Amino acid sequence: MEAFFTLHLHTIASIVFVLGALSMIYIRIKAAAKPTNAKKILIPPLGMSTGFFMFFYEPTHISWTWAGIAFLCGAVFFSIPLIKTSKFELRSGQVFLKRSPALIFILVGLLTIRFALHSYIEEFLSIPQTGGLFFILAFGMLLPWRIAMYLQYQKLLKDEKIEPLPTL
Repeated sequence: MEAFFTLHLHTIASIVFVLGALSMIYIRIKAAAKPTNAKKILIPPLGMSTGFFMFFYEPTHISWTWAGIAFLCGAVFFSIPLIKTSKFELRSGQVFLKRSPALIFILVGLLTIRFALHSYIEEFLSIPQTGGLFFILAFGMLLPWRIAMYLQYQKLLKDEKIEPLPTL
């Protein structure tokens, strides 16, 4: 019975992971059609940070070393391609995220690499621990990417002497 439950939990977790990644790709592509602001750039890491509450649940606990390695891998290996392909442009006095032709390939590549690593690491850790580890990796990818986007956004506003639009 336990093997049956674990198999289904693994399948459900994999499906949720793929759906989440595909929705991220879709949202990222659609975001290029609307003007952006500092709030839209900075809220995702803030919202995602609430996921750290999962570590109050004991089965998700991992060592600080593993957590640090996961964060650094996300920051170094996964965020850099996203940072390099995230550019802003000015249109009609508003700032837009410029769509990169390589974006879809980079995100699908990152998805594939992450999915392959996920299966390998699950051999050594429980499913909740693996989920926690990959949450930290994803946060390590998102935080530097969004900080770089924010800095680039601020630089564009300063260079073009544009006042940021008020946000709601």
